[in-house]
Amino acid sequence: MLLKDKKAVITGCSRGIGFSLLEIFSKNGANIIACVRKDDQEFRKKVEKITKENNNKIEIVCFDLEKENEIEEAFKKIKTIFPKIDILINNAGINQISLFQMTQLQNIKRVFEVNFFSVLSFTQKILKILSKNTNSKIINISSNAAELCSAGRSGYAPSKAALIAFTKVLSKELGSFKISVNAIAPGLVNTDMMKETPKNVLEEAIKSTPLKKAADPIDVANTALFLASDLSNHISGDTIYVTGGI
Repeated sequence: MLLKDKKAVITGCSRGIGFSLLEIFSKNGANIIACVRKDDQEFRKKVEKITKENNNKIEIVCFDLEKENEIEEAFKKIKTIFPKIDILINNAGINQISLFQMTQLQNIKRVFEVNFFSVLSFTQKILKILSKNTNSKIINISSNAAELCSAGRSGYAPSKAALIAFTKVLSKELGSFKISVNAIAPGLVNTDMMKETPKNVLEEAIKSTPLKKAADPIDVANTALFLASDLSNHISGDTIYVTGGI
């Protein structure tokens, strides 16, 4: 098991990439704090099943990334459960597809609040309990939209580009503590978020992908598993693109 006895905090665990992260990290021996926006009985049942299968610990912490006071309260709970952690994965985020001239500025600000500023706030708090000098890992889930900058992504693409820049800066600041900071930039992934993409745009995007298909959430989760493990100890400040070759 690549993450045996490691302690991880993962945001956005209720579905899609986040849920795959939860499954694969648990399977590889990690004890996890699963951060979600809302408490949900169906999700709790799934978590219970995972913990029974893998015989490890998953604690659920609920908070809204748009509310600073809830982030602070969540951190207090996390610190009580795990006084020290080894892995942080900033996965939670929201989508945006609309032409700039038809998008209210407040909507773009909201995208940045969730996709970027909340990551800064949460990471700054978690750094207080992130183990130093033990090859700890921070992984930020960005998007290849940061590079493609497609029409309709006036808020989303810049927010994910900012996350990549933040990853590089933080890697330089934390390297002396043996803390690696990397980003993953998926392309199209079979999630609920992908379903928001107009059908014609989706078909064209898949057509232009060398592998001619969208990724599954597990493809991204497996990349995160590598970056979270000791297999990647000399990788920091990098962005791994999981795009099928775009």
